[in-house]
Amino acid sequence: MTSASTAADLEHGKKPWPALWALVVGFFMILVDSTIVSVATPTIAKALDADINAVIWVTSAYLLAYAVPLLITGRLGDRFGPKVLYQVGLVVFTLASLWCGLAGSIEMLILARVVQGLGAAMMTPQTMSVITRIFPPQNRGAAMGLWGAVAGVASLVGPIVGGLLVDGFGWEWIFFVNVPVGIVAFVLAQKFVPSFERHGHRFDYLGIVLSAVGLFLLVFGIQEGETYDWGTITGPISVWSLIIAGIVVLAAFVVWQGVQKGEPLLPLGLFKDRNFTLANIAITAVGVAISSFALPIMLWAQDVLRFSPTQAALLLVPQAVISAGLAPVVGKKLNVWNPRWVASFGLACFSGGLFWFGALIAANADWGWVLLPSALLGLANACMWGPLSVSATRNLPPRLAGAGSGVYNTTRQIGAVLGSAGIAALMEARITAEFPQQSGGSGAGVAQTGSLPGFLLEPFSRAMGQSLVLPAVVLIAAIVAALFLAKPKQTVAWKQTGSVATQPDGSADAAQPGAAQAGGEREHVGAHASAAAPATAADELAAGQHPGKHVGA
Repeated sequence: MTSASTAADLEHGKKPWPALWALVVGFFMILVDSTIVSVATPTIAKALDADINAVIWVTSAYLLAYAVPLLITGRLGDRFGPKVLYQVGLVVFTLASLWCGLAGSIEMLILARVVQGLGAAMMTPQTMSVITRIFPPQNRGAAMGLWGAVAGVASLVGPIVGGLLVDGFGWEWIFFVNVPVGIVAFVLAQKFVPSFERHGHRFDYLGIVLSAVGLFLLVFGIQEGETYDWGTITGPISVWSLIIAGIVVLAAFVVWQGVQKGEPLLPLGLFKDRNFTLANIAITAVGVAISSFALPIMLWAQDVLRFSPTQAALLLVPQAVISAGLAPVVGKKLNVWNPRWVASFGLACFSGGLFWFGALIAANADWGWVLLPSALLGLANACMWGPLSVSATRNLPPRLAGAGSGVYNTTRQIGAVLGSAGIAALMEARITAEFPQQSGGSGAGVAQTGSLPGFLLEPFSRAMGQSLVLPAVVLIAAIVAALFLAKPKQTVAWKQTGSVATQPDGSADAAQPGAAQAGGEREHVGAHASAAAPATAADELAAGQHPGKHVGA
C-alpha cells in the first residue's frame, strides 16, 4: 500500500478499496435495472395487457426519474455526506423494487419505476464522489477502471440476468431480486464506506424546477411523437410544441445558472476544464447508445428467431465476458496510456459494432453471426468507460467532487433518457415504413412474442436493423469528442497530499497561507477536502483553479 493510501486510511478509519467495492454493489444493481426490462418487454406486455409504447415507458420513466435529480443529489451528497445519501437512496430503491414486482397494472409499474429511479439518483453520484475524494489522481485510474467496468458490464448483464429470471421465475423477479441485493449493499456500505466532512450548500430551487420541467417536456415529446403522428396531442398542445418548450426551458435553466448570484445547481465554471466538457459530451452519446441498442436486438431475437428471453439474452454474453475481463486491465494502464486514444478506440469499436449488428439483423442473418459484433462491443465497453471517467474527474478540485460527479452522471442519464425515447420513436417509424400496407403498417403488436406472421418477419428484421443506426451514428460525436481530450495534468497539491481524505476534527488551519509549513505532513493530508466551505460556487471554483496554493508559500 502506498504512503498516500496509508495516510488516507488513518484519516477516516476506512480503506479505499473495500469502500469502493461496497459502493459498487449498489451501483451495479441500479445500472442493471436500466437495461434489465428490455428482455422482459414482450412478457410484461402480455402479462399486463400493454402495447409496446406503454412498456417502453417502464424503462423511460425510470431513466427520467433517475436523470432529473442527479444535479441536486450530487450537491446533497456534499451537504449530508455521500454515505448517508447513498444509504437513503438504497432503501428507497430496494422498497420500490418490491413495489415493482407486486404491481398489477402497467400504470402501477411505471409509477413504481419512477420511485425506483429517484432512489437510484440519490445513490449514483456518491460512488464517483467517493472515488474522487479517497483516491489521488495518480492512483485513480484503477479505481475509475473498476467503476467503468461495473458501468459497462451492468448495462450488458441486465438483459442476460433478466432473461434467466423471466424464463425461470416470471417477470416480477427482475425486480424482486433487488431486495436481498439491496440489503447486502446497505450492510457493506455501513461497514466499509467512510463518513466524509459535510459542506453546507444553498440549493437552487428555481434551477431544479427549470431542469426538471425542461427535461420532462423534451423527453415526453420525443417519446410520444410517433404515437400522435408528430402532430396534435390535445387542444393546442402538439408534440413539437412540447419539444420546443422543453428546449426553451432548458436554455433558460442554463442562462439562470450563469446569472444568479447564489449557488447554482450547475456550476458552469466546471466546463472551463476542457477534458470535463469533452468527457461529458462523449458520455452523453454513450448514454444514448447503451440505453437504445439492446431493445431492437431483443425484439428481433424473440419475435423473429423465436428465442426465449434467456436465449435472446445469451447473444450478449460475449460482450459481458470480454468487458468484465479487460476493463480492470485497461484501468490499471490508464496512468501509462493516454486516455484519449484508449477512449477513441473503444468508442470506434462500439459504433462499428452497432453498424455491424444492424446490418446482420436487417439481413436476418443466422444467430451465430451476431456473436461477432457482440464480442466487438465487449472490447468497446472495456476501453471507453474508465478513460472517460478519469478524463472527466482528474483535473477537478476535490471540493467539487459532488458537483462534478452529479453533472457527469446527469449528462450520461440525459443521454440514456433520450436514447430510450428516440429508439422507441425510430423503431415504430421504421416498422410503419417497412410493413406492407395490407398489414396496417403498424407496430402495435410488436411487443407480443411470436405474434408476427411469417410474411412480416423480414420487414420486421429490416426495421430492427435500421433502428440500430441511431446509436451507431450518435457515437460518432463521442469519438470526435474523445479525440480532442488533452492529456490529464498532474495537480501539485495532489502530489503533495496524495489523498483527499477529510479530517474529522476539521483543519481550517490547513487552508490558511503558511499552514503547509506550520502543520507538518499530517496537516497536508486532506487540506483541500477539509478546508472551510467557500461562500459561493464562484469561490469554490476559484479555489479549485489554484491547486498548488496550499503547498508552500
